[in-house]
Amino acid sequence: MKAYVLHKINDLRFEEVEIPEINDDEVLVKVKAVGICGSDIPRIYKTGTYHYPLIAGHEFSGEIVDCGKNIDRDILNKCVGVFPLIPCKRCMPCQNKKYELCRSYDYIGSRRNGAFAEYVAVPYNNIIEIPPEISYEEAAMLEPMGVAVHAIRRFDIKETDSVTICGLGTIGMFILMFLCEKSLKNVYVVGNKDIQKEYALKLGISADNFCDSRTTDAQNFIKERTNGNGTDIFFECIGKNEIYSFAVNNTAVGGKICLVGNPYSDMLLDRQIYWKILRNQLTITGTWNSSFNHDINDDWHCVLEKLRNGLINPKIFITHKLPFNELENGFHIMKDKSEEYIKIMGILS
Repeated sequence: MKAYVLHKINDLRFEEVEIPEINDDEVLVKVKAVGICGSDIPRIYKTGTYHYPLIAGHEFSGEIVDCGKNIDRDILNKCVGVFPLIPCKRCMPCQNKKYELCRSYDYIGSRRNGAFAEYVAVPYNNIIEIPPEISYEEAAMLEPMGVAVHAIRRFDIKETDSVTICGLGTIGMFILMFLCEKSLKNVYVVGNKDIQKEYALKLGISADNFCDSRTTDAQNFIKERTNGNGTDIFFECIGKNEIYSFAVNNTAVGGKICLVGNPYSDMLLDRQIYWKILRNQLTITGTWNSSFNHDINDDWHCVLEKLRNGLINPKIFITHKLPFNELENGFHIMKDKSEEYIKIMGILS
């Protein structure tokens, strides 16, 4: 099969490799659609990964073409999405079916070979069957949509709550999509790209609720729209120290902050910011990954149900569809910021 194989940092080769062998409890997925995650770019070009060679890629969907002997062969030819985190099933979180908090997990696309390939070996317990009305492209976005839903579910958000989203990468954009689907009115968004404003307005945000931080002071923007109080809920989707401080400064008394963005560097708070957390009695929570335990109420089934009922339309975010043999162009677009994009996806036949 063809695959993009990372041999070392900044050494990505499109080459032929063996189709993966599957064990008794795995299925072989023929990849149909695969998205490039923002985390894939530093993994390939800057920070590297756990071992080499490695095939990256963890946002994908496909068709099951083979299965191990412990799997009922009725699963063959089914369309599936794939939860990329493989839990150990032994640690305390796993015992409580909180697999996203596993202490000793494996991971498709970073710790084991992933989906920038024509075929992937996947544990049977990590697949979710996709009904025919949902496309492969939509199913390939279940992972980032699940992450967005997981962040939102950290709080019991009411229709009357005011919310700030700072950072409109893929996860921030999906958080906005789900909040708009919940018909929240007082949602304020801070972004720094023309395409982010374009898509925020497509989702239903008014131009007056979008702050372009390149031309507008974001703190004044939030204060003016909340009578100086800040918003009840704040999603920090960038992962920078100054944005963490910005969130504390712009969250209302008794408000809640969800830290979503992966950190770019050490996160340090000065004394006055720390005092605000104490004196305003802020609730600060982190979020990690998404819940998938084959329960109807987990994050992935929540997303799947919204897709099935036509309540969300994530396909509008696919700005680039690339044939698989041209997918490296997508890596370079994201690395070099040479074009505006939301979601870049590879399409396989």
